[in-house]
Amino acid sequence: MLDADTTLRRLLGDDLPAYKALRDEVLAAHPSAFTSDAATDLGRTPGSYRPRLGLDRPEGGHFTLGAWRGAMLIGALSCERDVRVKVSHIGHLIGMMVLGSAQGQGVGRALLDACITEARATSGLRLLTLSVTDGNRPAQHLYESAGFRTYGRLADAVCVAGTFHAKCLMSLTL
Repeated sequence: MLDADTTLRRLLGDDLPAYKALRDEVLAAHPSAFTSDAATDLGRTPGSYRPRLGLDRPEGGHFTLGAWRGAMLIGALSCERDVRVKVSHIGHLIGMMVLGSAQGQGVGRALLDACITEARATSGLRLLTLSVTDGNRPAQHLYESAGFRTYGRLADAVCVAGTFHAKCLMSLTL
């Protein structure tokens, strides 16, 4: 349960600088948790993340939710819906991020629940997928508790400083 000072909402264009700042901090703190790498993403502009907002996607199912504590973005989660007709019923959850100082306070759970609720309300969306670094038990437990089930494992999915990490592939039928 979120505290009274924390709110969730879709991110808008004006939120992109806060999103980039959050992303840069979380990528640097947890390199094996993401397929993007902190050094590369430092060079990106806030505007380069605009497609994640889904502002040009009237069919829905493509959005980024943010958790705000006052004026500070403390967490985010994106859902990306495939535009190809044969797979447009699938949304992919990407970029679950919660600042270290806000972890363990229900922010990730609130973002995940809100994302699933929005996905269920989207016409034609039937399935959500995600990947999580194998061995990240808190994240895996969070996804399992929301109904996601593992359907595969991709060995050597991410290489960080010469060490390979597998990804668990999970899905949730809406």
